[in-house]
Amino acid sequence: MRNRILAAALCALLLSSMLVSCGGNAPAESAPPSASDSPAESAAPAESAAPAESAAPDESDAPDESAAPENDKIADESEMTVIEEVGDPNMIPVYAENMKDGEYPIQVECSSSMFPIEEALLTVSGGKMTVSMTMGGTGYLYVYMGTPEEAVAADEAAYVPYTEAADGRHVFTVEAEALNVPTDCSSFSKNKEKWYARTLVFRADSLPLDSFADGFVKTPETLALADGEYTAEVALSGGTGKATVTSPAKLIVSGGTVTAVIEWSSSNYDYMIVGGEKYLTVNETGNSVFEIPVSVFDFGMAVRADTTAMSTPHEIDYTLFFRSDSIAPAQ
Repeated sequence: MRNRILAAALCALLLSSMLVSCGGNAPAESAPPSASDSPAESAAPAESAAPAESAAPDESDAPDESAAPENDKIADESEMTVIEEVGDPNMIPVYAENMKDGEYPIQVECSSSMFPIEEALLTVSGGKMTVSMTMGGTGYLYVYMGTPEEAVAADEAAYVPYTEAADGRHVFTVEAEALNVPTDCSSFSKNKEKWYARTLVFRADSLPLDSFADGFVKTPETLALADGEYTAEVALSGGTGKATVTSPAKLIVSGGTVTAVIEWSSSNYDYMIVGGEKYLTVNETGNSVFEIPVSVFDFGMAVRADTTAMSTPHEIDYTLFFRSDSIAPAQ
């Protein structure tokens, strides 16, 4: 009997030990896993380890390092003043072969007021033309006859440095392939160290008529019109573009001299300057009317007109173009 009791007690003890052992392992299945046991966290997810933005870009994403210095040397539109249109579609190109050798003062139009050309001298020699431009400031070190992009790509030997005039002003002497043609020019700023885009027009209509090769321009003498009254189509350019003149205009021919009757679209003009001479209006009411000499046909004729429409009288440069093929007897 005693042996049975001992056996039963031993079995109970063994069973109790087994239950305790099983109880210690049970919580591991029901309890939530700890952060250290999570496979996702321990594997360092992509968001925390290497975000897409910080990943090293391939070559197609890399900036073009060769282009950056070029852009740094070219002024963009935000760094420039208002760009003006220069030139006139009525102008005809003038080449060295159309000129007589010599030196002539010439007017130069520029698309930017920040590149002030105070005076210029045209030199024609050996079939080539050069223009020496005296600047109103000393802010530019070089010019290049081309676009800023072309200037950056060009060898520095192609840059035109300034020479210093006796009064300290900078002078740039450039080659001119043609007059009356808008021409790209770039100027390099001393302070900004950048190229600025300009457009220049060397105005042939500012030259004396005897500077052109014989027969190149039509004059009253070459047309040999008989005395009488005629009409001819005339076009006006310059100023703000708002003013016009009546076309066709009346022409009066006497002794080989041609006088045009010019009527403006405004009554605010009180005098005109043609060939250095001042001409006053010939009427008292209505739009301003002037009688001025005509020196050339089929070619720009530079004139200046004074307007009183502004707060103070102001002289404005214009160009008149008289078409010889439109000349007809007045009706």
